Amino acid sequence: MRAGIAIGSNLGDRLAHLAATRSDIARLPGVSGPLILSPIYETEPVGSGEQSGAYLNAVMEVEFHGQPIDLLESLQRIEAEHGRPSKRPRNAPRTLDLDILYIGNLTLSNDEVVIPHPRLHQRRFVLAPLADIRPELILPGQQRCVAELLACLNDPAAVVKIEATW
Repeated sequence: MRAGIAIGSNLGDRLAHLAATRSDIARLPGVSGPLILSPIYETEPVGSGEQSGAYLNAVMEVEFHGQPIDLLESLQRIEAEHGRPSKRPRNAPRTLDLDILYIGNLTLSNDEVVIPHPRLHQRRFVLAPLADIRPELILPGQQRCVAELLACLNDPAAVVKIEATW
């Protein structure tokens, strides 16, 4: 199944974190190509306070065969390897933030993981890069495709495309 993963960083060498993460994800068990990468966007932090720096955000889509919890645990290990503490305040600045956006048409909600990501349709910093690679995608639980969700979004957040390829 195709799986979408949001990648973000607002601490340290943000671009290096994203590039290294791209390679880390590609090597995960159950992950294969084709890998599809969105452009990178610079975005203002959401709910992180005035001291927080801007994020670099992108979306990566991969072929994934396995259990969603295994992918989640692998992504959490990658976050830790990039210096993200497991215990931190909500929306705190971070070297790396990885979220599973979707895995095929799967709908899952338990204490460990919620798929599709529950707020993805409300966030310009996720929808903009996702619309670059999968504008026609209709996410589970949605009636409109990603491009339509983005066009109708009432989110004034600044989202600026900075890198076409990475």
